[in-house]
Amino acid sequence: MVDSTQNSASLIASLNAANSSVGKKSSASGTAATQDRFLLMLTTQLKNQDPLNPMDNAEITSQMAQLSTVSGIDKLNATLQALSDSMAMGQSVSATSMIGHGVLVPGSALNLVDGQAIGGMELTQPADSVRVTIQDAAGNAVRTLQLGEQKAGILPFTWDGKTDAGTDAANGSYKFSVEAGLLSGKIITSDSLAFGMVNAVTPGAQGATLEVGKLGGFALSAVKQVL
Repeated sequence: MVDSTQNSASLIASLNAANSSVGKKSSASGTAATQDRFLLMLTTQLKNQDPLNPMDNAEITSQMAQLSTVSGIDKLNATLQALSDSMAMGQSVSATSMIGHGVLVPGSALNLVDGQAIGGMELTQPADSVRVTIQDAAGNAVRTLQLGEQKAGILPFTWDGKTDAGTDAANGSYKFSVEAGLLSGKIITSDSLAFGMVNAVTPGAQGATLEVGKLGGFALSAVKQVL
């Protein structure tokens, strides 16, 4: 006689193990293998049961219900994976429309070309004063922009390439920092945003990645604003 409690535990463990491998096998073959395994174990139980104390219908029905639940989870996982893949592909196709457009993404880089540079910031709340300090590669401050009172949200800004001394700064890479606050002296949280041109889109399992020039790759969700 085979102990029905032990058999049930073994069956559940086997079905759970099969369910954990759904991502590595197709849904159809995985479900079929699970059903075959269940039928084999159920047949073995019936062959080795105690004739004087056979398994009752309720226990067999319970095990069949467990199989149905596991099979349903297999199919649900496969459906969700297919939906996720479809959404990722759709996102990648949609993201290609951003190629050739300028975007603001997290970062503090500022690229000056022929007297023009673009940067940005994100303010968590309105500020009475906003100041942008631009530094060269050596960390020396070359220009301070006083942007005054600003609303909360995404704020782009431009730099004409002039230094505080009134001379023209050389083309190249710079960095900037943002300071925002209230008249009371309270500091407002602000995040620096770098500007770049989207030149390629790379599909991936986690969604589309935008290649933003020298700034590198960014997830579509990292784009704060399209300019």
